[in-house]
Amino acid sequence: MDYDALLLSRLQFAFTIAFHILFPAFTIGLAAFLVVLEGLWLWTKREAFKTLYLFWIKIFAISFGMGVVSGIVLSYQFGTNWSEFIRLTGGVIGPLLAYEVLTAFFLEASFLGVMLFGWKKVGPRLHFLATLLVAVGTSISAFWILSANSWMQTPQGFEIMPDGRFLATSFVEVIFNPSFPPRFVHMLLAAFLTTALVVGAASAWQLLRNREQRESRIALTMAVSLLAVVAPLQLLAGHWSGEVTRVYQPQKLAAIEAYWETRADHPLILFAIPDRATQSNHFELAVPGGGVIVAPPGEIVTGLDSVVPADQPPVFPVFWGFRIMVGLGLLMIGLGLWGGWLVWRGRLAENRLFLRFAVAMGPAGFVAVISGWIVTEVGRQPWVVQGILRTADAMSPVTTGSVVTSLLIYVTVYAVVFVAGAIYILRLLAEGPAAGPVEPSPEGLRAPGTPLAAAPDEDRGDPNDP
Repeated sequence: MDYDALLLSRLQFAFTIAFHILFPAFTIGLAAFLVVLEGLWLWTKREAFKTLYLFWIKIFAISFGMGVVSGIVLSYQFGTNWSEFIRLTGGVIGPLLAYEVLTAFFLEASFLGVMLFGWKKVGPRLHFLATLLVAVGTSISAFWILSANSWMQTPQGFEIMPDGRFLATSFVEVIFNPSFPPRFVHMLLAAFLTTALVVGAASAWQLLRNREQRESRIALTMAVSLLAVVAPLQLLAGHWSGEVTRVYQPQKLAAIEAYWETRADHPLILFAIPDRATQSNHFELAVPGGGVIVAPPGEIVTGLDSVVPADQPPVFPVFWGFRIMVGLGLLMIGLGLWGGWLVWRGRLAENRLFLRFAVAMGPAGFVAVISGWIVTEVGRQPWVVQGILRTADAMSPVTTGSVVTSLLIYVTVYAVVFVAGAIYILRLLAEGPAAGPVEPSPEGLRAPGTPLAAAPDEDRGDPNDP
């Protein structure tokens, strides 16, 4: 087994998971948004909420399907490229992934059909229940996946058998490991922010074309209101996660802050070019005494000099990934507060500068999620299970040529399928929620360009009917 095969296997997994994580990050929040829209329609009987629901369910259906497909690819890679990881940790990780299938995927699969095609086959309240259960299922899925990944960051509740395999001794400790609570909260809030930014951007785009568009006014107000509340909370959740990292993964924290020396009273480094070869930073811009944000005054913070260079995580991507994530988070807070002020003044749809800002921030949630993933996963290297199992020891006995071949296949297929899917979603977003009705087909009422949702003018009857 050579280093090239290891590096390429890591790049392959990074490439596929980077695509996959975009879809759950969006569909978790979008499912919750659909619950709110349908609940408001049942409560107020306002057709605007129904129109918005029937528009956004099209986006949800496509995104959910692409997320499922990309997730299956990841499962195969565990067997092809990382079979040693599964062999050694399967006694701990395997049940968690099985629980995700049994409790979340089955729930989503059972009610997704009702949610998408049950408009005239079930009553409004039962349809709302299906939407609610699908949304619950997406959050349960995040619970189990984050629990498994967090255990890899802060492992506990297990013992190592004589043959090297991991055996769980307490699944309560495995599931609720130290880094899981803050990371689960952080991920859910990230999903809500990602959805709010996409909904806000799509709605702002429509209002730039026609500021009297009623549904887009409502959706933008809802998105901005969510941003104003959730974005500041995300800052607190991120700090909570950072505190856990300081205690349990000091080398990752050192990489995040580019701290090469173990000492107290570090500065807060705003800009730098970390150089692993020289074990120093170039072009450093720092705030003296600002390290109190990272650790209490006088506390000795572990630097990267605490381990040999071969055991240090790659500093450059971790350092800059964290700053991109935080920078975008501050912009989200600014967008939410500005939008909240405009809502209070009754001028949200009239301020074209704000609308352009909202459109530009549409992809920010996805970029922040990818940046956070880089910080979390790259910052753990060279360990796949922190401090216990090295990434190099978790690989399958694969050759460099086979990994190169499969990586090229993945890149080609993803470039065609997922880029086409993204373009299709963007076309639907450009049409907007008031694109107009279409005729029903024998397979069910369909919206423009997709077989997965009902037309906006479909008659569902009185919401009070059973």
